[in-house]
Amino acid sequence: TKKGPGTLADCLQKGRAQVAAGYILYGSSTMLVYTTGQGVHGFTLDPTIGEFLLSHPDIRSPDVGQYYSVNESHWNKWAPGIQRVVGAFKNGDGGRVEAKNARYIGSLVADIHRNLMSGGVFLYPADTISPQGKLRLLYEAAPLAYVVEQAGGAAIDGERDILDIKPSELHQRTPLIIGSKRDVAYAHSVLSAR
Repeated sequence: TKKGPGTLADCLQKGRAQVAAGYILYGSSTMLVYTTGQGVHGFTLDPTIGEFLLSHPDIRSPDVGQYYSVNESHWNKWAPGIQRVVGAFKNGDGGRVEAKNARYIGSLVADIHRNLMSGGVFLYPADTISPQGKLRLLYEAAPLAYVVEQAGGAAIDGERDILDIKPSELHQRTPLIIGSKRDVAYAHSVLSAR
């Protein structure tokens, strides 16, 4: 910084203080997705010239998604509220939310990217083994939340907006529910009604 070397306090800021975030997805093609707070843009690597080319300008997340992504093998370790949310995404909830298709790769970035592009919600909730959640707030949840919010989606820890959480430690963990705005809002409404 202009005031000298960076400090831990410089890092312990809310996610809203980020100025840029992104990810690279490796697969049949290599894609860079990023935001500087002015929308989300996707670039695909052209291996013939060795450069990333704009392939997905101004990515927008659908308000309601067709997929839900969660490791359902942890069902018995979740709180009843999370079980209700996942059950509703799986089977529907009397018109409040339509049943969705399950898609879970087990790769945080790949699952979130698919849901960003096609619409859906990714859940990595707290459980009895990891009561504070498993993902790191500062360098996993907050950057992805910034990208998804810039594309019109939302991200919460179950109660609070991920980008509004002020971390108290560098490697602080958090639960994460992220994706299409109305799907995340539904999860929030169920979890806040406990």
